[in-house]
Amino acid sequence: MRTVKDGATASKQPTRWTPPKPLTLVTVVTGVLVLVLSAALADDQIPTVPTHNMSNKERNELKEESREMFYHAYRAYMDNAYPADELMPLSCTGRYRGVTPSRGDLDDTLGNFSMTLVDTLDTLVVLGDLEEFENAVKLVIKDVKFDNDIIVSVFETNIRMIGGLLSGHILAEYVQKQADVMTWYRGELLEMAKDLGYRLLPAFNTSTGIPHARVNLKHGMKVEALRHSRETCTACAGTILLEFAALSRLSGEPIFEVKAHAAMDSLWKMRHRSSELMGTVLNVHSGDWIRRESGVGAGIDSYYEYCLKSYILLGDERYLARFNRHYHAIMKYISQGPMLLDVQMHRPHTKTRNFMDALLAFWPGLQVLSGDLKPAVQTHEMLYQVMQMHTFIPEAFTFDFQVHWGQHHLRPEFIESTYFLYRATGDHYYLHAGKKALKALQKHAKVPCGYAAVNDVRTGKHEDRMDSYVLSETFKYLFLLFSDPADLILNIEDFIFTTEAHLLPLTLGQLGNHTLTVRDQDDQVHMLDYMRSCPSPNKLFPETVRRPLRDLVTGVCPRISSAKRLRAADFQASNTDHLRTVYDMGITMVSLGEGKVQLLHSFHNAKSPEDAERGLIFMQEMVELSKSNSIPNTQLQAVAFKREGDQELHILEAGPSHFGMELVNDMSIEQRAVFAKPSKMCSALKNVDEIRGKIVIMERGDCTFVDKARRAQSAGAVAAIVFDNTPNTSINNQQMFAMSGDGRDDVQIPVVFLFTKEAEQLIAAVKKQPSLELTLMSVTGLKEKLAKQRAETLKTDKKSASKATP
Repeated sequence: MRTVKDGATASKQPTRWTPPKPLTLVTVVTGVLVLVLSAALADDQIPTVPTHNMSNKERNELKEESREMFYHAYRAYMDNAYPADELMPLSCTGRYRGVTPSRGDLDDTLGNFSMTLVDTLDTLVVLGDLEEFENAVKLVIKDVKFDNDIIVSVFETNIRMIGGLLSGHILAEYVQKQADVMTWYRGELLEMAKDLGYRLLPAFNTSTGIPHARVNLKHGMKVEALRHSRETCTACAGTILLEFAALSRLSGEPIFEVKAHAAMDSLWKMRHRSSELMGTVLNVHSGDWIRRESGVGAGIDSYYEYCLKSYILLGDERYLARFNRHYHAIMKYISQGPMLLDVQMHRPHTKTRNFMDALLAFWPGLQVLSGDLKPAVQTHEMLYQVMQMHTFIPEAFTFDFQVHWGQHHLRPEFIESTYFLYRATGDHYYLHAGKKALKALQKHAKVPCGYAAVNDVRTGKHEDRMDSYVLSETFKYLFLLFSDPADLILNIEDFIFTTEAHLLPLTLGQLGNHTLTVRDQDDQVHMLDYMRSCPSPNKLFPETVRRPLRDLVTGVCPRISSAKRLRAADFQASNTDHLRTVYDMGITMVSLGEGKVQLLHSFHNAKSPEDAERGLIFMQEMVELSKSNSIPNTQLQAVAFKREGDQELHILEAGPSHFGMELVNDMSIEQRAVFAKPSKMCSALKNVDEIRGKIVIMERGDCTFVDKARRAQSAGAVAAIVFDNTPNTSINNQQMFAMSGDGRDDVQIPVVFLFTKEAEQLIAAVKKQPSLELTLMSVTGLKEKLAKQRAETLKTDKKSASKATP
C-alpha cells in the first residue's frame, strides 16, 4: 500500500438458532443498525461455502513459480544494478540519483542508499533463504551510507528504508535465536535506522507538527531548494507512526514516536468535522487544505491504513476510534457499491472526478483487517474484472472501466488484497485470481533482466522501471498467497505488515509507549468509535457476494429477488441459505470474542434497496425477540460448595442452557466433580469411568455446547459445568447468556456455564479437595433453601434459649 504525488464448510447438523441473550441494541444511525449479542454460538456454527478448490500440487507449483520470479528479479538487480537504488530492467543497469536522467519528483524516492536491497531484506527471510539474507545484511552494513547531499521523500524513505532496516534487524535477531545463524550480528541495522531517522527529524519542525514532504539527508531543511516547502499529502504525513514507534521502542529513543504521534494528532484535527473526511494535500504550517478531494486512493490511502494498524500494533485506542469514524464516513459517502468514488471533503455528496486509481486496490485488504468482509469481496471482484479486461489494472480507470491512465507499475495492492481475502475466507477463488495475476506478470512484464513496468496496458509497451516494492511487496504477497503457513519459518500471524509489507512483531506493543497518551478535548468519544472494533474470524460466502457482480464490468448486472422474507424467529445459524440471505440484506456477523457476536446492518452493504429494507425489519425483529427471551435473574443457576473445615457456603452464579434438564424451585444435583480429559470434551474421552455418576467440568471451545453435553451424557455424567476459555471474564463484567442448542431435545442432564473468574475458584477448590461435593441449583431456589435453613436455625435457637431461661 502506498501513495503517489504525481497525477499519474457447511455444518454437519442443521442448527435451530435460539437468540443469544441478552441482545443489546447499540445504535441506529444513518442507515447503519448494530446489534451486539452475548452469544452462545461456537465458531463452527457459522459455516462456509467452498468453491472450486485448487489442488495442493498446483498450489505448490505456483508457490515455487513465485519464488523463481522473485529470484529472477533479485538476481537481475544484484548482478546488474547494485549498489544503485533501483534496477532499470530494459537498460539492464542501475538507477542512480544525479547520474541517471532525472524523472522529476518521482526521483525523490531515491537517495543513493541501495534502496532495493534494503527494501528486500525481509522477503529473503519469508522465502526461507537465510544464507542470502545474511549476505545481504553484510552488504547493507558495509556499503550503505546516508550522509548524502540529496533531497529525498520523507514518506518513501521512511516506509522503504527505515521500515526495511527495522524489519531486517528484527529478523536478524530472530534467526539468531531460532536458527543459530548470524551470531556475529550486533544490531547494526538498528543503528543505521536510527541514524536515518535522525536525518528525517528536521522535516517535523513545523508549527503544526506535520512533517514536510522532503528533506535533505545531509543538511536537513537548510537548503535553498526547500526554503519554500509548504505542501504535503495526507498519506505522506500520516504513514510514519508504525516505523517511528518501532524505532523508538527498539532503540530506546522516544523522540521518533513522539513526533509521529504529534503528526497524527494534527492530521486528525484537520478533518472536516461534519463529514469526518480528509482531503489529500495540506499546508504543513497552517494546516489549511490545498486539495479537498477525499477518497481512498493516491495521496490519502495509507493514512487510513496506519490509523487501524497503529491500534493493532500499539494498542492505542484513539487510533481505533479515529479509523472507525473515518471508515463510517467512507462507507457513507465514498463507497458506491463495489466502487470507491472521490468526493469533496466539505461537500461529500459532490463527486470530484470521473475515474478511480489503482492504489485503491489496497482497500479490500484493509477491510478484511477491520472485519468488514462483504464490501471487501465486492470491491475486489470489481478490480479483478478490470484486471481481466485490461490484463493489468491500469493506473487509473473510468467509472465505465475504461483506461484513464494506461501505466501499470507492477503494483502489489491487488495481490495484497487477494492474499488477505484468501486468508480470511479460505475461498480458493482467490488462489485462482492470484494465479491470473502471476501469469500476467510472467507473460507481459518479464524481460531478460528482471520485470519491467508496463507503459500502457493497451499496447503492452514496457517502461524502463522496476520499483523496489516489486521485490518487497508484489512477489512477497504472491509467495505467501500460495504458501502453507505451516511451511514458513516465520509465524506470519505474529507480525503486522507495514504499508511496504515489512514485518513488525506484534510484541512491540508490549515494550511500552514512550509517550503520554492524553485525550484531547477534540477527541470526544463518539458512538461510532468502537464499531467493528475486532476483526471477524468468521467465514463469509464470497461466491454469493460476487455473483450479482459477475457481469459488472461488461455492463450486465442480474437482479435476484426473493419473494419470501426470512424472519428472525426462523433464522438458523448453520443454514447456508439463511446466511446468504442475511448477508444479502446488508447484515454482517462479526465475532467480538468473549462469547459476543455483533450484527451490523448497513443499507450500503445490501444487495438492493429491497434487501436493505428486509434487513432493517429482520434487525428490528431481533430486538423484539431478545426482549421476549432475555434471561431473568430467576433463571440464573448456582454452583455451590463448602470447602473442608469451612462452614461458609461458596456460591458461584452460572448461566443456564436452552437444552437439558432445567433446575427450578428446589430441584438440585449434589455430587462430586471430575475434570474432562480432554478438557474441551470435543473428542473421544479418556476418563469415561471417572465421569460416570459425577458432575463433569469441561472447557469451552472447539465444538458446540450441546455437543459437549451429549458426550457428557453418553459418559454417564449426572450434570455438566462448562467454563469460559477467555481470560478475566466474570459475572461482574460480562452479561450472562443461555447456551444455545440445535433444536433436538435429546439432552436430559442439566448443563450450566461459568465465566473464567468464577471457574478459577471452582477449579482450585476441586483440585485441592477431589472429594468436594457440589450442588447445582437455581439461584432463587438456593436462596429460598438457605432462607428456610436460617429460619429453622433461628427458631431452634429461640426454643433452646427459652428452655435455658429459669
